[in-house]
Amino acid sequence: MLTFFKKYKFFAIFFLILSIIIITVFYQIMIPKKTLKVYQPADVSAELVDTTLQYVKKYHVISDFSLTNQNGKKITQEDYNDKIYVADFFFTTCQTICPIMTDNMVKIQEKLKNDNEILLLSHTVTPEIDSVAQLKKYALEKGVNDSKWNLVTGDKKEIYNLARKSYLVAKDVPYSDNDLVHTENFVLVDKKKRIRGFYDGTDSESIEKLLEDIKILKKE
Repeated sequence: MLTFFKKYKFFAIFFLILSIIIITVFYQIMIPKKTLKVYQPADVSAELVDTTLQYVKKYHVISDFSLTNQNGKKITQEDYNDKIYVADFFFTTCQTICPIMTDNMVKIQEKLKNDNEILLLSHTVTPEIDSVAQLKKYALEKGVNDSKWNLVTGDKKEIYNLARKSYLVAKDVPYSDNDLVHTENFVLVDKKKRIRGFYDGTDSESIEKLLEDIKILKKE
């Protein structure tokens, strides 16, 4: 018996390794691949969606835009082509949720500083106050990396419509001269300009979930 095993030990080792590989491959195939939901307006609370979009169930994407960042540079959807990005809405004079949101966006920036696939985009909801100079001052105070993160200002109606009709994060009636009521949500957008997740920008656990979901999205 010992002679038999000695004679065929290399074959046995080869068969064992092959079996492990086959089992591993089979196991990986059997495990469902993690994917993120593609959000449509119909999936979101009606108070956050413009009435013209509340029943849309497919094909929703972020609309084209043209805004100005903290360096006076025009920023459009072209700057985010083939990028995954995180978007939010804030204003520099906010003393409630915005400072916490910005601090958490800084943490995301730091975590992903070497990942060229990921960008950040923050829209001011008070463009009449948040000029380019004001945004630049704020960016310097917060440690914003200009190559990674755009703080943008521009036409108030365009910003409002982006919040309400594209990113689905504004609590308000259709556009008026009043300030819109933005939420604390961070929005994860994929390379096809589709919404793939909403996260509480004031909650550390939600930020960790966002970072994990970015990893999943990169593998899709």
